[in-house]
Formats: sequence, structure tokens, C-alpha cells
Amino acid sequence: MKATVIKSTGNTCFIRFEDGDIQSCRVPGRFRLKGLTTTNPVAVGDFVEVSKNARGEWRVEQIYDRKNYLVRKSVNLSHQKHVIAANIDQAVLVVTLEQPETSTGFMDRFLVSCEAYDIPAVIVFNKWDVYSNAAKDEFFYRKTVYESAGYKVLATSAETGYQLSEVKRALEGKTTLLGGHSGVGKSSLVNAIQPDLDLKVGDISIVHRKGQHTTTFAQMVYVKNINGYLIDSPGIKGFGLVDMQPEEIGDYFPEFFAYKDQCRFHNCTHRNEPGCAVKLALEHGDLPHSRYQSYLSMMQGDEAPYR
Repeated sequence: MKATVIKSTGNTCFIRFEDGDIQSCRVPGRFRLKGLTTTNPVAVGDFVEVSKNARGEWRVEQIYDRKNYLVRKSVNLSHQKHVIAANIDQAVLVVTLEQPETSTGFMDRFLVSCEAYDIPAVIVFNKWDVYSNAAKDEFFYRKTVYESAGYKVLATSAETGYQLSEVKRALEGKTTLLGGHSGVGKSSLVNAIQPDLDLKVGDISIVHRKGQHTTTFAQMVYVKNINGYLIDSPGIKGFGLVDMQPEEIGDYFPEFFAYKDQCRFHNCTHRNEPGCAVKLALEHGDLPHSRYQSYLSMMQGDEAPYR
């Protein structure tokens, strides 16, 4: 029988059948012995073939090919990657500008990873109700930057419901991964959209102004109010790039890629080469310097800062 993985905790996963029935299912060790470079052979969103033994226990027999997936570096094993989710229609990056602030460096690494794995991305600025005037000015600046790169940008408040209807429309009928730091309100947002789900919500640390981790494992839930699925992922402090060569990073900045064919050299890295159209556009104010600084940081192999 075919099922969808809605939660994976290592040797065990939880699966959902087409009729909505949810069962615990064992992941055989042989899937970990296939030379995979991922820490989790089975990920949330995977379609799997399962069977039930004489004791009534379900086990995974086959993992179907993925249409896409999103990965990050493994927290504990630097040379391996962790699949956050598979077979998703879009990723929604939930960010905040206060309590806590999300850096543009983190945002850009997340978006570059989405571009690399061909996953459409939407940016949602949460906690609008607590933003100071300075934070709102920063929002409008970032909105201009990211909309000019082709991303849909929304502002909302899970607490007050401000423009929550716009967020619902963006999620309607899709399987969506919610990404972002701990404390930005991913679970609160899901609860605001579908209150009876009652996902666990964590408090913000007053000392460090960082969110406490409340989601240990990614999990997929069906949300009736949007007729779609949401994958609430663990809060990610950093987002290192995986399986990406430096010379290709610029292709994952859509607004930079648009200038690539105007560069003098086809393999231009937009740093020191003469006749670089990207650097010329920066000088003319046609491209944002914040995105270019993120690009240079990625080229140097720096990790995304938390703030």
C-alpha cells in the first residue's frame, strides 16, 4: 500500500494513508546502508510503499522517487546533509524583524537553497503587531528588495490576525514547508489558520531574544481551512549551503542571473572580472547591496549568522 510520511524520527516514521488513517511504521536499516549522504533516508513528504506483517506492524518497503526536496547541513555531521522535506509545492520562509530579528544573510541562504532545488518560495514577515516604526521601515525596504527579485512578500500577525487571509490564499490547496528560525511564530501561524490543531508554541528567551526549540521533528499536518498540507519544520539557527559549487551560486539569485548574459565573460563570478554587468548594476543602484553582500559571503563559504 502507498502512503505519505508525515513525521520521521529515525528508525520509525508515521504515515498517512489516502483515507486519512495514520499509523506508526518501521524504517528498515537497509535504507541506511545504500551509501546515502543524508542522515535521514526517509523524510516528511516522501511517498512510500508499506506492508504489514503478521503482528500487524507496518514497515517501509520502498521509497518512491522525489519530485523535489530541500536539504540543509546536518547539525552533528558536517559532511552529511539532512532532508528537511520532500515533494513540496512551495516553501514559506517565516521571518521576523523584532523578537527575534531574522538576518538578510539567513533569508538569502534559505532562498538560494530553494532556487537550487527548484522550489518556489514565499516570504512571510510575522509579528507585525510588535514592530516599531523602524522595524516597519525595514520591512518596506526588504519587501522592495525581495519583490524585485521575484518573490511574493507578505506581512501578517498570528496574534491579531492582521492580513492572515492573504497568507491563507498563498497556502490554499498546496503542500507547503514552513521554514525559519525558532521563535518567529511558525506554529502560532498554523494555529491561527486552524485553531483546533493546537500545535505547541514556545516562548521567546528574554535573555538571548531567541526562540526556544519547540518542534523537534518536521511534521506534516492537513489543514482543513486551506485544503492543503503544512510541514512545520524545526527552527533552524543556521542554513549552510549543500552540494553547491561557488561558481553556480550567482545563478540562484534571480535578479543577478537576469544580468548574466550581459557580462563580458560567460563564467563571470561578479567579483573582480572586468565588464561585469552585475557590478555595473550595483553601481547604478539597480541591484540591492544587501543581496550582493550575502552573495559574497556565500562565495567565501561563510555560514549564515543567526542575527
